[in-house]
Amino acid sequence: MIRFIHTGDLHLGLQFKNVSFSSEIAMDRRRELWETFERIVNYSIDRNADFLLIAGDLFESCYFTLGDIKRVRDILSKASELNVLISAGNHDYIGHKSIYRQVEWGENIKIFETDGLECKSFTELNTNIYGYSWNRAEIKENKLLNDFPYSDRDKNNLLLIHGDISNNSNYLPMNINFLKDLEMDYIALGHIHKPRLFSQRIAYCGCPEPLDFGETGIRGIIEGTIDQGITNIEFIPFSKREFHEVTIDLNENLGYLDLINRFENVSVGDISKDFYRIKLKGYLQKDIDLNNIIGDVADKFYHIEIVDETIPDYDLDSLKNNNKDNIIGHFIKTMQDMDLDDKINKDALYYGLNVLLKDRY
Repeated sequence: MIRFIHTGDLHLGLQFKNVSFSSEIAMDRRRELWETFERIVNYSIDRNADFLLIAGDLFESCYFTLGDIKRVRDILSKASELNVLISAGNHDYIGHKSIYRQVEWGENIKIFETDGLECKSFTELNTNIYGYSWNRAEIKENKLLNDFPYSDRDKNNLLLIHGDISNNSNYLPMNINFLKDLEMDYIALGHIHKPRLFSQRIAYCGCPEPLDFGETGIRGIIEGTIDQGITNIEFIPFSKREFHEVTIDLNENLGYLDLINRFENVSVGDISKDFYRIKLKGYLQKDIDLNNIIGDVADKFYHIEIVDETIPDYDLDSLKNNNKDNIIGHFIKTMQDMDLDDKINKDALYYGLNVLLKDRY
């Protein structure tokens, strides 16, 4: 039996320039990416894994320094009994001046070349691992797998590759049915940040740490075994933090303390360590200052953003009397003649008033 850990898309060195959180948090996240990388290596050691498979985009080439790549090498080299295999992707592709080429790698670290599909053999583990490293930032046509070398069915056969299961992609497009027909024991995919297990034999591990609010949900790594031709894989949650987009529905009966309670008891994640973008919908008592509520709860959240889509709970009778000779008064009267217990009618009234009154208040 062999055991492997499958990861990728760590994006070490990412600057987090186009994000909605602060520069201080961005600096923390850069450090945490490194911490998670080291945790993955340590986890591989603790699990007595035979292989650590890194499916591309290990780092951001445009920001990575010689000191950074030496740090990667040193972290991987300390796991001397662990076979580390790297297929470079579009963010860390291996060009002539690639920083991958500027250091000497330990014997346990194998980096796939860029001139075609390559096989790394591990005789003592009865295993062949095929892979390929990108040599440019885009690969629009994939002829790489057309002449796939014959796999020895008496051995464990794995493929490690960075690409997109899409026929119209600029990032090494691949066809899932073609991959299935290769009959590999396991195909470790990188590039797509959301984990996806097509089967026990083909999977995207996703990114071990989410990078922004476009990457909500659990993130992690894949641990697998191959034993006498039978592959078993398991997704392992691994990220230090998660991103959550949450909607809180309000109504006109909720007071100040009720709203505080809604914020502090959101249904997902851990507010002390995760990122939250909270959308507020529904009716807000007109005397409640939302900024005060946000100020009171902000310290309890690691990071919180608010999308305010609430509607003030208007005093309809007062508004109607003060605007009886204009469109606002006529609109209120028309809507009150309808059944305002019907949510559709009530929403139409309040959304309409919100539009009519936005330039007045």
